[in-house]
Amino acid sequence: MILCLVLVTQLSATSTSRAAFLQCVRWGIWFPFQEPADWKGEEIQIVLRGGAKPNPHGVMVYSTEMSAKTQSPVTLSPPGSAQEGKDTITFRLSSSLERKASSPKASLRTKQEEVSRQRRSPSSPLKGQRNIPPASPPDSPQGPGLSLSQLAATSRYPTISHSSSALPWQQSFPSLLHPSPLASAHQLSHVACSGVSNIAHLEMDLQREGGASPLAPDEGAQLQELPFTPVHAPVITLGMNVPSSCSASSRSALAHLYSAGFPNIVDSDGQVAEVLDPTEPVTFDPRREEIDPLQGNLLVFQFLAFTRIPTAGVGPDWPDNIYFTFQFYRFPPVTSQQLKLLISDNVQQKASFPLPCVLASISKDGTVNSGSPGLQVQFKVDESFLRQGEKRWFLRYLALHTMHIDIWDSDSLLLIGSTAIELKFMLRQGRSAVQALQEVEVLTTDYVVEDILLTSADPGQRTTISPMTVQTIIRGRLHVRTGNIGCPVDPSKRKAADVMPSHPHIITPCVVTGGFRGGSLSSRNTLRLNARNAAQAHRLEIDGDSEPLFGRGIGSDSFVPADHNLSEAGGVRRKLDCMAAVHQREGKEEAEVTGRTKEAGLARGLNKMKPSEQHSKAECIANMLSQAITTQHLLYASLGSAEYTEFVLRNPFNTPQTVTVHIDDPEFSVITDTEEWGYFKALTKTPTRLEENMFHLEEGAPGPRVYLRPKESLHIPLKYQSFICDHTMALQGPSFLPTGKGSQLAKKNLSNIVAAKTIKVTFKAEDGKPMAICQVNVEPTPHVVDQTFRLYHPELCFLKKAIRLPPWHDPSVADVSHISVRCSDPNIICQTRMLVPGEPQDVYLKVPGSPSPLIKMFFVMVFTDKWMAAPSQIWQIYVHFLERVDVSCVSGQRSCQSLVLRGKQAVRKVKCFSSHPQEIEVDPEAVFVLPPAAVQELQLKVQPWRAGSRFLYVNAVDVENRRLVASWLLCLNVHRPVLSKAFEVCVPVGSGRGSSRKITYTNPYTSSRSFLLRSDHPDLLQFKEDKFQIGGGESYTIGLRFAPSQSPGSVEILVYVNNLQERTEETFCVKVNYS
Repeated sequence: MILCLVLVTQLSATSTSRAAFLQCVRWGIWFPFQEPADWKGEEIQIVLRGGAKPNPHGVMVYSTEMSAKTQSPVTLSPPGSAQEGKDTITFRLSSSLERKASSPKASLRTKQEEVSRQRRSPSSPLKGQRNIPPASPPDSPQGPGLSLSQLAATSRYPTISHSSSALPWQQSFPSLLHPSPLASAHQLSHVACSGVSNIAHLEMDLQREGGASPLAPDEGAQLQELPFTPVHAPVITLGMNVPSSCSASSRSALAHLYSAGFPNIVDSDGQVAEVLDPTEPVTFDPRREEIDPLQGNLLVFQFLAFTRIPTAGVGPDWPDNIYFTFQFYRFPPVTSQQLKLLISDNVQQKASFPLPCVLASISKDGTVNSGSPGLQVQFKVDESFLRQGEKRWFLRYLALHTMHIDIWDSDSLLLIGSTAIELKFMLRQGRSAVQALQEVEVLTTDYVVEDILLTSADPGQRTTISPMTVQTIIRGRLHVRTGNIGCPVDPSKRKAADVMPSHPHIITPCVVTGGFRGGSLSSRNTLRLNARNAAQAHRLEIDGDSEPLFGRGIGSDSFVPADHNLSEAGGVRRKLDCMAAVHQREGKEEAEVTGRTKEAGLARGLNKMKPSEQHSKAECIANMLSQAITTQHLLYASLGSAEYTEFVLRNPFNTPQTVTVHIDDPEFSVITDTEEWGYFKALTKTPTRLEENMFHLEEGAPGPRVYLRPKESLHIPLKYQSFICDHTMALQGPSFLPTGKGSQLAKKNLSNIVAAKTIKVTFKAEDGKPMAICQVNVEPTPHVVDQTFRLYHPELCFLKKAIRLPPWHDPSVADVSHISVRCSDPNIICQTRMLVPGEPQDVYLKVPGSPSPLIKMFFVMVFTDKWMAAPSQIWQIYVHFLERVDVSCVSGQRSCQSLVLRGKQAVRKVKCFSSHPQEIEVDPEAVFVLPPAAVQELQLKVQPWRAGSRFLYVNAVDVENRRLVASWLLCLNVHRPVLSKAFEVCVPVGSGRGSSRKITYTNPYTSSRSFLLRSDHPDLLQFKEDKFQIGGGESYTIGLRFAPSQSPGSVEILVYVNNLQERTEETFCVKVNYS
């Protein structure tokens, strides 16, 4: 009896799972009938051999250093006598009678005990990590705890290298938080696949050690959670601080690029900016930036050209028109206008080395701008734009971050891909102007679930979860020139944006030196006195009871005076005159009313007015007194960042007081934890005293209480932090407005920021009267986006997705278990937890669905410190909801699917586009008119060439306004065809000639038929004739021409013989070996 251990190996990286063979890695020999008494009913161990030794099969066997040193001739060993270092196999044989006599329960128990013994072995990765109390019913054993790399499907994620040896984050920065090296703004588009996001567990042994049956658990027992790992492939936060910025173009391509006549980047004196080499490291000295006389920065982005790369499913001239979306620093998001890809007819191009296509702007009427090529966007950052102390953060942003750019097809509004450019080359370091040309790859991802053939006769052995492959596709290369021009700053208008105040976090109440000087207490005068408090003045205007009282009976065309001065001598008389004028206007309806009745009515109105007047005076006096003890404080807040302040509270009385802190906003709170207080004091470098157990907390109290001695001053720690922001975004589609004034629009169109508000903090004494009031005016500021994600998901369904957190290389983050996340949308569930120490950590999202084609945008904040002072990463996530359409078909054969497009309120001119035009045809193909509330049927002709599960997209676009009307997500389940014949051919490598072969095909029909020839690899195989016609029963010779290859390997090519309706008649498989 010969036992062989085999390994399934693929032929090459380009071959599919069908091209697999068996490779022997170990072998051993056993003679079962030589000495039956030695093995009957006992375990048998056989030593497996390897290496260059004679074996019964006469094949080469895999060898290792350990197996090469093994020279023992013994092949059969008794139990427990196997030598260390040898590969052995253990088994037990029994006859059929013995198997029938044995108890099934006993055998099952033996298997379960064996599994339990193996899982309790020291090799388990979760040994000692999870302790389950032995008294908890049921007594569940320890789980397998396999890592994600062991359970998840094999995925290929892109890695982009950079030749720079000095990384920017290795520099020394005077920053409070050290970001992760993953602080990049690049992320690919991803499809949320619900079919492959199932959770799988290995079979667990729930048998008790004492032999208790698991079928009789204790009633009402608490189930113990088992460790598991999701099988779905998470979205990876790619480490792209150093993207592919080194030039990959040839000298001819660069010469073609520079001959296009792009505008130069010049400094304030008209000199060309100094050119930096992106392949060389950048040295950054913060001192040089501080002493630079040119404190202003004009940052320039020039989008020059786009290089097309042939991609499966699209034509060689795709894309034709593009546009960009990106966001720089805390400026508003930018959506560029349409850009045409131009290539000169006089330039000779090679298919293997495509030249870059120069970008030219397109006006709204569709004409191409014949002026200066390219697109230039400028942002001005000077002392008037930056806040106090913000300049060092801006320089840190340029040194560490990359800017994420999404590239879109302006015709179909489909995402072409994403990329990121480095910003460290915009650091001037004392120079007047700098510039750098960067060439970056535009990447996207494609999710493919392979269609695995059954390799066993038992259908139940096939897994229900097919492996999912994440393929990175390079859609093109973007040529971008970045520059920074230094600008002088007027000293008279300059403010210290790079200098922090001495104690910016301490709020000291102003000492009131004067009192009320007398005068009117009307709403108008109160507004003048309280001009600094706009919100309070607005409330005083609303609280005046005199205007609503006399305005109820006045028509819409009447004029109501805005000022009612109650202190004037004739104020009461004027009010009576106003009431008389009102009744005089209504004289026609009240002609029968006598003068005595009118006077009685006026008297009743005056009596009603007097209590209101007295009430208004009392309120005005109370407001004046509260204004005297109110301290104004301006607070700049951004999303997720905690703003720490200390209010100096003083007891003005000669008796001790217990003060209660009342706050009218939940986002503003008192720091009552001493450890948290000390953390923020050290973070902000606030030199005040820290006191233990300062606050008294009671359940149901309106706020924390603090005890103050007579005339004592105390610092009250306060914190403002908001996780909610505006999610408004522009419509999907290119912009028709010039984007050169992006810096001027930054202050006017602040988007995606926290809301401006006024917060009132009242410190009330024991008698309930306010002792001091702090009014905090929150001024919102935009936040910096580190990474951008785009997810696609079927409409009206929950999106459940995991985003892999990057490895934290920050030495200050000692305990990564403090990593926490927050979401800007309270309706979205966002959480993270440490599954297994040492394993990657994921952020889990659960997003409610929306109708198609809506896009939901939100932010995820990742904190690495315990008290969440400031987010280390802010992710901007877009979820595109599409109408899902499931299509099941066979590769190489055309299938039809109908879609329904419904009209909206207005008439639209619509055209449909697909993400893979060579695999999906949409009928009608041309532009058609969609009337309001009409129903238009669309016919899809799907003809995929690869087997497996894939995701394709179809968009219906309004061609006049360039806006998305409808969007569909096609979930293809493509099966392999039935093979009729298989062939094999060898093509020499490096010859440059390729090879020609012939295949004979016989018409199985009795009548003459026409056939079409198709191939799933048109780049490797070409036919002599794509269409032929033969008579019934006749034969035809198909001419094949195989393209040459420069590298060895093998690939399987499918040849489809289709009829005129693209139905597959026969399929041939040709295995091509390049050697």
